[in-house]
Amino acid sequence: MKSNNQISGTNPRVSVIIPTYNSGNTLERTLQSLLNQTYKNIEIIIVDKGSQDNTIEIAKKYANKYDNVKVYSIPASERTEQFNYGVSKSSGDYIYYVGSDFILEPTVIEEAVKKCENEGYDAICIHNTSDPTISFWAKVRKLERDCYVDDDLNVAARFFKKSVYLAVGGYDPNLVAAEEYDLHNRLLKAGYRIGRITSKEIHIGEPRTLWEIIKKHYYYGKTLPKFVEKNKARGIKQLSPVRPAYLRNWKKFVRQPILTLGFIVYQISRYGAAGIGYLRGKMWRTQDD
Repeated sequence: MKSNNQISGTNPRVSVIIPTYNSGNTLERTLQSLLNQTYKNIEIIIVDKGSQDNTIEIAKKYANKYDNVKVYSIPASERTEQFNYGVSKSSGDYIYYVGSDFILEPTVIEEAVKKCENEGYDAICIHNTSDPTISFWAKVRKLERDCYVDDDLNVAARFFKKSVYLAVGGYDPNLVAAEEYDLHNRLLKAGYRIGRITSKEIHIGEPRTLWEIIKKHYYYGKTLPKFVEKNKARGIKQLSPVRPAYLRNWKKFVRQPILTLGFIVYQISRYGAAGIGYLRGKMWRTQDD
């Protein structure tokens, strides 16, 4: 699949950085989707933090086969540290954060580069949706995520000019959750231009049970006080359970009543778990102070 529009100027290199941890079930599909991109001047940097499954075996298999695939292992606590380490090893003009459980439509990188090179954008938002075939909860999450296609609040850039990423300090390694919102907010505050493209990322690491959702958001909730302290008004809006994007897309909910009921259960469960985690996090921060 090729585009008729040419990229102005040079053929800039894109460094795709993938933090991994026990990603063996999805990593190969992620890597294949990157190798199938229509834009070819890319390097793929995998940064692992001590996987106990076959993640490293898969990563090294690709590194041995493709010269543009590199693998590193570091003793990181969270994915922000892994990504920032990958940036330090990158040679690209652009950097792109890809989760190890995402697959990309073939023209994602080509569209992102064109948007920056031809139209002067500094960073790009790439819509990510969910693979609805995985579970009922994946269908619910797809309903939610697809409300954000044209949203300006609950989105975050993941493709950046490397110089811009470094200028704003990159991902904050002290944040575990909402670190993408935090970086996006700093880009806006610094006056950088953020665009968006039509090609999508698809999340294949979707939860299969409600319990998985509860555990994940409890863990994230414990770390959110740091994010709220840094991002106050805009951050609170980004974390709100009532979002303008839902109201603008009310017809999607009306047309799918069963998924809408599931969405209500999903919201109560994840915000309840995150709220308990948040209170625990606040208590720990008070004790530390």
